This record gives sequence, structure tokens and C-alpha cells, in this order.
Amino acid sequence: MADKNVKLAVIDGETLMDMKLPPTKFCVETLLPQGMCILGGASKIGKSWWVLDLCVRIAKGEPVWDLKTNRGTTLYLCLEDTLRRVQNRLLCITDEVPPNAFFATSAGTLSDGLCEQVREFVKEHPDTVFVAIDTFQIVRNNNIDTSYANDYDEIRQMKQLADELNICLLLVHHLRKQGDNDPFNKLTGTTGIVGAVDTAFVLDKSKRNANSATLYCTGRDVEDRQLELQFSKKEFVWKMLRDSMENREMLLPKEMELLIDFMKEQKSFSGSNTEFADLYNAHTESTVSVKGLKQMMNLWRYSLEEFGLSFRSHRSNGVRLLEVNYSSSARDESAVSDE
Repeated sequence: MADKNVKLAVIDGETLMDMKLPPTKFCVETLLPQGMCILGGASKIGKSWWVLDLCVRIAKGEPVWDLKTNRGTTLYLCLEDTLRRVQNRLLCITDEVPPNAFFATSAGTLSDGLCEQVREFVKEHPDTVFVAIDTFQIVRNNNIDTSYANDYDEIRQMKQLADELNICLLLVHHLRKQGDNDPFNKLTGTTGIVGAVDTAFVLDKSKRNANSATLYCTGRDVEDRQLELQFSKKEFVWKMLRDSMENREMLLPKEMELLIDFMKEQKSFSGSNTEFADLYNAHTESTVSVKGLKQMMNLWRYSLEEFGLSFRSHRSNGVRLLEVNYSSSARDESAVSDE
């Protein structure tokens, strides 16, 4: 029973806006973030092949479809398989499995020690970044409650574990047999499952041929995305044919490019948000509002830092101040060395 005397931990909006919080970490850049993830797919479509490939590549630090990986220890709970089957699959996809990729074919359930088992593993391997559970159904509590509340609660337990351990926890799940225009509605169970996870993936068969599928992606820390894939029967891995993000320019907005140029000359600034916006507008011949400029700076903070621009907001004698600084970035040094 919760202690009624425990004081609610709160933070005021001004302090929160000024905090420099670490960016979301990714196991696979732009695709597989830290947190609670779920992968749905029809039976025998090839979900497990992709998860196995992910585990090996992340453990090695090798790219996934040209996307950078964050190297670290991986754990794959392949609960529908035997060690012999896992070994055979590994022999199909690679000739080398690193010692920081771990596998298990049995584990407890949510009500029978699973979370503690994962905690203990991460304690023994503190560089763990990715844990996959295949399948979610096997580790669920043994009850007949199929309500939204039960689905949400079980996923919430796993999410709390992922957040506590700062890992990406991926659950492999099945799809309903009946179709739906929204691929995420095909996940077995109620909408409580999708509602509780941070990121959801659905691997759905393509109409073109049996070897093709579309990987649908949605989540709190990733952009909605569709990847057209084809399964290679020679290499036993999913190959990417097309990515819906390929034609999107992942560049800074014009206002932020102008800000970098402005600060290259200014070098440093200390004053109010209004004073900074006035200087910026005068230098760049822009008409950006004080609020709009600060919002964009907050949104693109980590990208700006890659270009050598950093800032912080704080109060001094009751007055809100903004400090902005520019120093040569790794990008600048790389450009000079290339000339």
C-alpha cells in the first residue's frame, strides 16, 4: 500500500525548460531507441531472424541498414527455441558472434521473477544496451484477464524495468489474423499494449511476394516511418529496399543556420532573451519573435552543439539571463582537414 505521507516530487516549468537533459539514446540511430519497444508480426514471417540479427550487430557495433548502432552487451531471450535452433540460425547469418551477445531459452514470467532476472543480468553486465524477449506471450502473467487495464499494466511493468536499467527492451508479439487498415491495430490484445510502449514496430507481409514485408514504425522518440524489406534466403537477413525517410532532409532549419553564422562572429553573448533576439534579427535581417527563437534553440539544442554552439538560461538577482557561446566544432575541424 502506498505511503500517503510521501510528498509528490514536482518541478516548476521555468526550471524544467532551462534544464539540459540528456538526449534519448538509440541502439540503432533514428530507429530503435532506449525504452520499451514492441515488435509485432505474423507467425513465421521472420521476426526472430531480424531480432537475432539486431542482437549480433548491436553487440558488434555494426550498422543496421546503414544506420549507426550503439555498441554494447545484448541479451536475447529466445523462449520459443532450443539452443540448437539458435545456433543453427546464428551459423546462417554470421561467421562470428561476439562474447557480449548472450542468449537464453528459458526465463521466468512477470509474476515469477523475470524482472529480477533481467536486473541481475544487467548488474553483471553494466554495458547492456539491448534486451529482447521472444515472445511476450510466454512471460505474461497466467490469468484470463484480457482487458485494456491488464494489458497496460503488464507493459507498464516492463517499461519501468527498461527505464530503470536505461536499456532498450524489445518484446516480440503476434498479430491478429483479421486485417485492419492501421497495422498497429493488428497487434494481439487491446490498444493498452501500443498505448503503454515507447516505440512500436509491425512487420507486415507485402502483397508483392512472400519474401517482402513492410516494417511500420511509430513512437514517442522516433518519426513515423515505413521500411520496405526483403528477406534474403541466401543470407537469412532482412535487406532494406526503401525507407520512407530517405527523401527527408535532416538539416537544421534556416533560422538555426543563421544563428550559427551569427554566433561565429559574435563568439559569446550574455543578456536577456529579448536582447539576444534583437541582436539576432538585426544581424540576420530576420523578424523571429523572442519566443520563437528560444523555442527553436531548445528544440535543436543538441544539433547546435555539434556545430559548436551552446547556451544556458538561468536567473541572476531575479533577472532571467541567456548565455550563448560558440567555439570551433568537430565539423569545422573536419572541413578544414579536408581542404
